[in-house]
Amino acid sequence: MSVSIHPVVDSGIAPGRSDFSGGKLHCRCRNQRVEVGVNAPPAHNHLCGCTRCWKPEGALFSQVAAVPRGDLVVSANGVKLKVLDVSAAIQRHICTACGVHMYARVEDEQHPFFGFDFIHPELSDAEGWPEPTFATFVASIVESGASPAEVAKLRKRLEELGLEIYDGPPPALTELHSQRRETL
Repeated sequence: MSVSIHPVVDSGIAPGRSDFSGGKLHCRCRNQRVEVGVNAPPAHNHLCGCTRCWKPEGALFSQVAAVPRGDLVVSANGVKLKVLDVSAAIQRHICTACGVHMYARVEDEQHPFFGFDFIHPELSDAEGWPEPTFATFVASIVESGASPAEVAKLRKRLEELGLEIYDGPPPALTELHSQRRETL
């Protein structure tokens, strides 16, 4: 029996298109859906096991990618968005009707991820988004109710999928911060 992680990877990881340049994300409302345009290829597509990220129902992990802040535009029904927790370092903008987290933004210029927005590529109908390449905050699923025994099975499945495994922020995101600071 295979461990269910996230619908995007449960049947294996499909490669993204090298020429992918962005797309539209939509909330899960039937009418007047919030639409967010992503006008650049996302980077660092990964799975996250933290307790704060939005996950589709039944998934242990969220799927998250980073885009430069200037390449994300709320293009429809933005009045339905609100910040889930204004005191959080990473402010998650959610649809007030369906509860989906549309994007997350860091407002603090001193924060390591300032200048990048975090999105959930699965909210797009477009094909070709870069595939997930690593998993972060893997052990954090225990905080969501998973048993330590499940974490061991999960690690094995993530390895089978070829994903690098981290229990905190991976070097790729740390490097993202370093590159951003060099351009300021």
